[in-house]
Amino acid sequence: MSPKKAKRIYQVLAKIIPNPTTELKHSSPFELLVAVILSAQATDISVNRATDSLFEIANTPVLMRKLGLRKLKNHIKSIGLYNTKAEHILRASHIIEKIYNGVIPSNREGLESLPGVGRKTANVVLNTAFGMPTIAVDTHIFRVANRTGLAAGGTVLEVEKGLLKITPREYLQNAHHLLILHGRYTCTARKPRCNNCPIYQECGYKDKLTL
Repeated sequence: MSPKKAKRIYQVLAKIIPNPTTELKHSSPFELLVAVILSAQATDISVNRATDSLFEIANTPVLMRKLGLRKLKNHIKSIGLYNTKAEHILRASHIIEKIYNGVIPSNREGLESLPGVGRKTANVVLNTAFGMPTIAVDTHIFRVANRTGLAAGGTVLEVEKGLLKITPREYLQNAHHLLILHGRYTCTARKPRCNNCPIYQECGYKDKLTL
């Protein structure tokens, strides 16, 4: 895709989504980290439902550790893979408390050293909590990038590198949320809403619906 067409895509998406941000409810970097860990193979709605009560009593690494494994599992048992996620959250809380003095690390190396935190989760936290121009490629962004031709790639890392290269500097900060929201509500996996797509003219999807 040409840089000119890529810029047009971001211009259009930024116009219709003026305040792009995550739909995961949080009020601190730690809460965001926990929510993102829980969101793997789960919907934001289900995560928000679980964290509404969880964060009322455990919204810091210390309080989360004191909550304990059994009670934590009880709060998040409606979420898939909750047993493993609970263990990761408690271990991460312990590390943050003991090694990082209770402060979430604001660099990739530190974040990826935490249990349950891979490149995608680290990118979300770096972008949303610390304002860094990273792009976390989830299933929505992977689909949108490949369908539109914005950054075609066979792997998540290929797509991420492609997006970082093609995305104009002024849109790097919000690119992640612009693309994920477009993929979640318009360029859906099944029956994409091409008839209501604001970037229809720029999209290179060969199977897009004819207007």
